[in-house]
Amino acid sequence: MEQLDIERGVCIPFRKYSPETVRNKVLESRGAVASLILRGVEIVWNLGLYWSSLTYDCLVGRDTEVVPYRARQLRNLLCDLGPSFIKAGQVLANRPDIIREDYMNELCILQDDVPPFPNQIAFNIIEEELGQPLEAVQRPGIEPIIYLDLFLFRTLVSFLNEISIQKLGCNSELIVDEFGEKLLEELDYTLEARNIEDFLENFKDDPPVKIPQVYKNLSGSRILVMEWIDGIRCTDPQAIKDAGIDVNAFLTVGVSAALRQLLEFGLFHGDPHPGNIFAMRDGQIAYVDFGNVAVLSQQNKQILIDAVVRAVNEDYAEMANDFTRLGFLASGTDVSPIIPALEAIWQNSAGKGLSDFNFRSVTGQFNKLVYNYPIRIPDRFSLVIRSLLTQEGICFTLKPDFKFLEVAYPYVAKRLLTDPNPALRERLIQVLFKDGVFQWKRLENLIILAKENVAKMSSNPALQVKNTSSSRSWQIQNKLDLTDTIKDGTRLFIFDEGIRKQLILALTEDSKLHVQEVCINFNSLF
Repeated sequence: MEQLDIERGVCIPFRKYSPETVRNKVLESRGAVASLILRGVEIVWNLGLYWSSLTYDCLVGRDTEVVPYRARQLRNLLCDLGPSFIKAGQVLANRPDIIREDYMNELCILQDDVPPFPNQIAFNIIEEELGQPLEAVQRPGIEPIIYLDLFLFRTLVSFLNEISIQKLGCNSELIVDEFGEKLLEELDYTLEARNIEDFLENFKDDPPVKIPQVYKNLSGSRILVMEWIDGIRCTDPQAIKDAGIDVNAFLTVGVSAALRQLLEFGLFHGDPHPGNIFAMRDGQIAYVDFGNVAVLSQQNKQILIDAVVRAVNEDYAEMANDFTRLGFLASGTDVSPIIPALEAIWQNSAGKGLSDFNFRSVTGQFNKLVYNYPIRIPDRFSLVIRSLLTQEGICFTLKPDFKFLEVAYPYVAKRLLTDPNPALRERLIQVLFKDGVFQWKRLENLIILAKENVAKMSSNPALQVKNTSSSRSWQIQNKLDLTDTIKDGTRLFIFDEGIRKQLILALTEDSKLHVQEVCINFNSLF
């Protein structure tokens, strides 16, 4: 688990999972040996029969034509084997480094549709814990089965370490540990309650985003009581329009909220499917179900922003190195073969312009890259990819011609121009200078995009409704304020000789004073 901590770059204050804890819980339980044997035989027998079917398909040459059937068969098999395997299927649905795309698409069904358990059992749990109605109840008898399965998983995959290291760059036990940690976290609803409180804190000054209150005095480890969200499902565009909600403003709020989670807070919703995101009648976007969240360290957030800068500067060599820094590649891996592949992916996707860019096409090409190189997608980044794809899909449902980057770029531009974080100031300089030459057009575009983001966000009805009692404090945010950025730029000009020389050269480039560019960028602020 130490390797996971190093890779994450974060300190986890509470951990329910460790290989030792799982082993002790299983072996100390009554009838442990018999349970292990029976469950092991059940798993090996069912998976063995399925594997035999795949082998037979290959031998008779029909492996391609029966893929849809075999994919459905796998999904049903995982449901039959129980909650651990259902969760494994949900994880595999986001892991192109492990499973092929057609199987991934079938397993995606498990993310929204799993077998229910009887209401009466849920009511019994309620009476046992609280004796009153509530919002969420944990499936009964789930924890002992999961501990047993995790023990068996880790034991069985230890025989695959050599293959795993060769294909994925890490041992297979590490993958099970990563999976087990996340799975056991989701079993404890006190952790989900804490996640909700963290989201409430993060979005406390963001009126267009609605996070439900959690009633901790009515909640426990097996039940969770939250504020009721009376919203409209994002899969019903007509109902959203009938409610008088501005679709463009709503989508802008949604994309900005997603990017803030990823790049600003480092705590993001890992399962934003249409059943977990609602449109409120005042224009707010509401999130529910916070059992599956992921944390990004400050270092990882900065590397992701670096990747945006690399894309702008077309620095594909450093973009490839970012893969190692983020844990996609083992340390010391030769990235030179990946550089041309990354360039091809980006050029094919972004070269056509914003109108043709979408994450699904990029992900499809990236999946091929993952399959051909020793790339392992860390669990948290598989959630990032799924989160972006799911939210882009929601955007397309509400507005088929929606352009994700047309909303994302203005947010990133505003962040680069206004965030006082020294690391972001450094990245702003990297964007504005290319090969030592100041890019006037980039500065102009950044300012225009940042103003666009501010205008779209301030026009949202939710902000206006929620802000009636404090309109003065929010009035400032209706305009792009670059006062601090200009002050920092002035200090940099005075004290950094290298930057001062470059700016002077930029102002006198081609033996002429670039007053017009300065005036254009100054006027664009107002």
